[in-house]
Amino acid sequence: MHNVPTDEVFVIGHKNPDTDSICSAIAYAHLKNQHENKYIPKRAGNINKETQFVLDYFGVQEPALVSNVNVQVKDIAYRIVDGVSGDITMKRAFEIMQDNDATTLPVVNNGKIKGIITVGDIAEAYMLEKDDNSLFIAGTKFSHIIDTINGELVYGDADEYVKDGRVIVGAAQVDILERHVKENDIVIVSDRVEAQLAAINCGASMLIVCLVNSISDVVLEFAKNKGCAVVVTPTDTYAVARLIGQSMPIGFFMIRDRIMTFYEDDDIDTLKTTMAKTRVRYFPVTDGYGNYKGLVSRRNYINARKKQLILVDHNERTQSVDGVENAEILEIIDHHRIANIETMNPVYFRNQPLGCTATIIYQMYKEQNVKIDKPIAGLLCAAILSDTLAFKSPTCTFIDEAAAKELARLAEIDIYEFAMEMFDAGSNLKDKTMDEILHQDFKKFDIGDMVVAVGQINSVNEKEIDRIRNGMREFLGGYMEPGCDVVLFAMTNILQEGSGIICVGENAQELCSKAFDVQLEDSYAYLSGVVSRKKQIVPALVKATHQI
Repeated sequence: MHNVPTDEVFVIGHKNPDTDSICSAIAYAHLKNQHENKYIPKRAGNINKETQFVLDYFGVQEPALVSNVNVQVKDIAYRIVDGVSGDITMKRAFEIMQDNDATTLPVVNNGKIKGIITVGDIAEAYMLEKDDNSLFIAGTKFSHIIDTINGELVYGDADEYVKDGRVIVGAAQVDILERHVKENDIVIVSDRVEAQLAAINCGASMLIVCLVNSISDVVLEFAKNKGCAVVVTPTDTYAVARLIGQSMPIGFFMIRDRIMTFYEDDDIDTLKTTMAKTRVRYFPVTDGYGNYKGLVSRRNYINARKKQLILVDHNERTQSVDGVENAEILEIIDHHRIANIETMNPVYFRNQPLGCTATIIYQMYKEQNVKIDKPIAGLLCAAILSDTLAFKSPTCTFIDEAAAKELARLAEIDIYEFAMEMFDAGSNLKDKTMDEILHQDFKKFDIGDMVVAVGQINSVNEKEIDRIRNGMREFLGGYMEPGCDVVLFAMTNILQEGSGIICVGENAQELCSKAFDVQLEDSYAYLSGVVSRKKQIVPALVKATHQI
């Protein structure tokens, strides 16, 4: 039996998600699930206050965070082999291995890995056994012996442990037997009353009588007086002598130190690297709580299932969730410029020059004749209002505005009152650090030979914008985003319909001056009428790169 990777598809927006990214992921997953219920909305970063307001307003739970989409151990069809108790015998452990076509068994207690036993460990313990009192050393119970030889306890305590003694086959004459049997020995005999009584009289702790299912009352009474356990078995003497060594519990022989395990969430690269350094064939898999789940081997990861994704509101590799290059992209729904996401196979790619991805998804609901319920309508409407700054952004089209108004009717909200409440919630940044504010809505773009990062906040609070401007100039004075050449931060005043920008990095002053035809003072300039990163800021930066 093998673990079957879940047949789920993540619908996910860009890093540092905005309201459109989150709401579009939720709404599109809901649409896709009308046909096949396996689409799950996810987020690639923390939710900002504006988006949280929207989710709370319409009573929708935020998507779970996905930090990367690399192939993980849980995406592998690893073997599900039940864990066993360290108290089972070597014989029983070997039988379980045969039944499961396995060479390794995990020893588990209360769901947690305590050790590993392999066929090799069992063979070595059995074949190389050299101690006469190995049953005692291994902590063998009478019940272990009884189960292994298919016996029945006639007298004694099955939970008693074997004492420090040897295993003797009592096939000799009585006088010879009496010279060899010592106190606490386990004696294997046939249906010979004289030999049975002699073994008991010599102080044997257990008498195993073969090829019978009962013993004489005389022997039984003598055994009780001497405190000797009595077991009968239909198995012959040779077989009992051969099997009794397999009655030792595997807990004594299992590997218990430095057991290498993998978590279900471990990347497959971690798995490969570790396996390359050891000759061990199977490794236990545990969940996040340390509970045993199954066994994974080298051959299991050959056909590992890649994460399946639908990307919304972006198609740029630098903006996507970590590990996207190792995932299988099925669809892309976006309204930005076509950038550099690569796919292994042809995919459904819908890209329209609209103000918001949510507008495209609204169209898809209409095209597929799927009813839009109140929460979904509210999310889609909020996303359009956010991305178009309540229709003030130059990215806004009449299609966006018409869609938002229809969605507002379905969501039963006053479109302008709701927009102001939403923007006001998003503008409340007093509890955030400058680093958090910078990365609240932050995207990286490959522009020419440079990587340019553009962060943006939208606010209706002029005093808050002034406070952030002063704090951000100081913060960016000693900061550069890893992997970026230029960082531009835009503070957009929704009511004034303009943005202050702070630009830092090598050639940042020259780039921004040419892009926006302004002179920056102490890395700052105000751009009247500029509110859209997608349609005004990034295109201007792209054009300017050809001039410097």
